[in-house]
Amino acid sequence: MWSFSFVVPTFLILMIIIIFYFSLPRLDIRMNRFFVQLVAIEMVTIIIDIASSFADNQYTLMPLQLVNFLNFLFFASFFTRSLIMYRFTFGVLGVSVAKSALMKQVIRTPYYACMIITLLSPFFGLIYTVDEFGYHFGKLYNLIYVNGLFYILMSFYAVSKYRKRLSGRRERYSMLLYNLILLSGLIIRYFLNRYLLMDTFVLMAIVVVYLAFMNPEYFLELRGVVFNSIALREYINEHIDDLDDRCMGMVVHRYYEMRDIYGAVQTDVGLNMIGRYLRQICPKGKIFYYRRGRFIIFGDKDVDFKELSSRITARFRNPWVSKTAELFFDVGFATIELNNDVESSDVILNTMIKALSTVDSTDSQAPLEVTEDELFQTEKEIKIKRSLETAIENNTVELFLQPLIDAETGKIVGAEALSRIRDENGGLIQPGNFIHIAEKSGRINELGEQIFEKTCRFIKDNDLVNMGVKWINVNLSPLQFLRKDLADRYSGILKKYDIDPEMIHLEITEESTIDDCFLKRQIQALSEKGFKFVLDDYGTGYSNLSRLKKCPFINIKLDITIVRDFCKEPDEILPTMISAFKQMGFGITSEGVEDDCMADAMKRIGCDYLQGFYYSRPLPAEDFAKTYAM
Repeated sequence: MWSFSFVVPTFLILMIIIIFYFSLPRLDIRMNRFFVQLVAIEMVTIIIDIASSFADNQYTLMPLQLVNFLNFLFFASFFTRSLIMYRFTFGVLGVSVAKSALMKQVIRTPYYACMIITLLSPFFGLIYTVDEFGYHFGKLYNLIYVNGLFYILMSFYAVSKYRKRLSGRRERYSMLLYNLILLSGLIIRYFLNRYLLMDTFVLMAIVVVYLAFMNPEYFLELRGVVFNSIALREYINEHIDDLDDRCMGMVVHRYYEMRDIYGAVQTDVGLNMIGRYLRQICPKGKIFYYRRGRFIIFGDKDVDFKELSSRITARFRNPWVSKTAELFFDVGFATIELNNDVESSDVILNTMIKALSTVDSTDSQAPLEVTEDELFQTEKEIKIKRSLETAIENNTVELFLQPLIDAETGKIVGAEALSRIRDENGGLIQPGNFIHIAEKSGRINELGEQIFEKTCRFIKDNDLVNMGVKWINVNLSPLQFLRKDLADRYSGILKKYDIDPEMIHLEITEESTIDDCFLKRQIQALSEKGFKFVLDDYGTGYSNLSRLKKCPFINIKLDITIVRDFCKEPDEILPTMISAFKQMGFGITSEGVEDDCMADAMKRIGCDYLQGFYYSRPLPAEDFAKTYAM
């Protein structure tokens, strides 16, 4: 006799989850579809489990054909549930169930074999048999455990292999718990098969993944009106290989100013009303809120975003009326034509956010059309960022050196340390393409410190006196210069390699010298460690003679732009500046010397050192050592 004491409450609890789940908007992604399949097959399995168990208990009151058929349906649903539970794991991981035809067959074969055996069981009694004496286990009954165990173990394997696709520890533990619960249910069913306990364990597993991944509110914003930024990234990642949509972004102008004017609560009420309005006028579109007053709408090729933006603009001419206030907002728009050539969600999102920032800064209401070139540029920046992350993590940032030439003797007297990284194909990426990315991503300190240490190692391993090199300049970015422990860290590296601080000059850009007080404290701390300073890129920033007089620079490097401008149209401004600098005790270095005419001009107006392609391009440290070794 079968016991129903567990299965009925399980069914009722599952109904509550289903009602709540379907009461809110759901994102069209693989994980959600598999979850719906999982819940559906579990409900079907519970209903059939109850019906078949009741028929087995009351077999004398029912036709044997009906009892046979109900048992066939139960085992068919049992095997199907095992497969769908396995597929759900892959839905959460965001990968295909099987990427090769062979793997697909390996996955599907146990399911198909069990279904065929189930189909034959009413005739041959393979898994079960029903006769005038009731229900009996067949010779192959334990196939339900073998099949279930196969898919659970495959799920464990998938979680282990693709665990990095799960965003955090909570998600990883949830997927492990999900499969552990299913495994426990299978084991308990094996020992207590007269009790309908397996469905209870399946419910527990569903509750775990519902709380961890499937709660619709996890993907919703503005009180459940539209999808959030997490849902947006999931949606793009899901459809990245078959994107054929149009995308329109909308930004509320001066978002933070609006929050100051109306207050956070009223502004959020207004955004909620805007989200509801967008859903109303674009019912077939997928609408996302991407923080800071930005909405992003996905629609198919038939959507006329020009007409839509005009309609939205017209609505914004009127106030958004809440219970306690009238809210006035202005909006701007940007559109992107999407195709399946885009490699990642980051490309789309970063490009759209840039476009919306541009729209917001101009207060424009005419839609800004994002071009393919802009998508390509964003994709290029993302690839550079990945290469930068790889280089920093693996300590493979390369040291290049460019000589500094004494203007009087024409011989090498120093060098400038420059950083280089390589792309995924091994090609060099120039600093102008990755330094600003390193600053934005917060990795500039690690990058700069690697170059500083590799410069120290180069000095330690090579005879600089024999090369004629008296010092090497190392750049400090403005963000590095703000680091309060900079002096101690760099001094520690000097001690590690037993390097005299006189051998390294620190180049500081004008941008670093905006805050006079901090500049004075930082330079004093570094000076006490023995460092000397060079003002880099003079002519592009904020320096003035009064500030230069206060700072202990030993040299001023003229930016390449003013050097080129002077060589094209000579005047008295640059020579007069150089004369003033030299009277103040500064040495002068000219960057960007590209030919003998520029070299002669810079010597003539009083530059002490010359640097540029005319003398040498930046060389890998090893090649530099070979080239200038006496």
